[in-house]
Amino acid sequence: MEAHAAQSPAAPRSRPLRLPGVGAGLGRGVVVLWLSVIVLLPLAALLDKSLSEGLGHFWSQVTSPQAIQSLKLILVCSLIVVAINAVFGTIVAWLLVRDNFPGKSIVNAIIDLPFALPTIVASLILIELWGKNSPVGVDIALTRAAIVVALCFVTLPFVVRAVQPLLIEMDRDMEEAAASLGAGGFTIFRRIIFPNLLPGLAAGVALAFARALGEYGSVLLFAGGKKDTTVASILIGQQIEQGNESGAAAISIVLLAMALACLLVITLIQRWGSRHERSQVNLAANPVITGAAEEKDDQRE
Repeated sequence: MEAHAAQSPAAPRSRPLRLPGVGAGLGRGVVVLWLSVIVLLPLAALLDKSLSEGLGHFWSQVTSPQAIQSLKLILVCSLIVVAINAVFGTIVAWLLVRDNFPGKSIVNAIIDLPFALPTIVASLILIELWGKNSPVGVDIALTRAAIVVALCFVTLPFVVRAVQPLLIEMDRDMEEAAASLGAGGFTIFRRIIFPNLLPGLAAGVALAFARALGEYGSVLLFAGGKKDTTVASILIGQQIEQGNESGAAAISIVLLAMALACLLVITLIQRWGSRHERSQVNLAANPVITGAAEEKDDQRE
């Protein structure tokens, strides 16, 4: 029976469901038109503005000491933030999935608060908590530490929500089997759990990094935009206020290129994750196919 099942043809694929009254050509045309109006045309206008005074002016703007300092600052802070959120975001996701505790639903809802809260409001909240009148006596406002804290606040949900579904769908039989063979908790996490979480964790980290690069509202008041706390997004705003729109557009193009690189990394990670998942499925199916073939050979003999 297993051999017959292994040789049976694959079930025919069902036709994809389409929107009522919308054909394939019309649907693609609507998508292309919408993306052109909302995304492509503004990006083209931004690129045109950045090169309006020539390539030499563009290069001088993005390589100015102030631009280089602001880009370095946001890069370093973003790397620090994603490293912190990779650890604590995974811990939060683990607690929400694997543990039960009072107020769990409230914590789960609070995780999405940075998505719904205006970032300028987040900056005011952070000032009240970690500013001059801090109730805990810690004042980090107008410092580089304020940038890291603000970015941690707005990027935490990306890692948590990327890891959480993987933990929910993970088969715990492998963990129980490893534990029954004497494997410790750290070994189980390192050899079984972490490899399955890695694609989602990497995608969440990349999304958090892309968000941190262009963050503006949460660092505007909290970090203050001083000379040593001016990140690239605040510098863009300052350039616009000074009437240097082409310079602001040039720095924006650099940030856009970084964000597109992050999106490319996310796409590659997702493809790798899909191949990894298919390989795991094929590996699990191999013993069944092998057993069916051996049974058939025994019947022939």
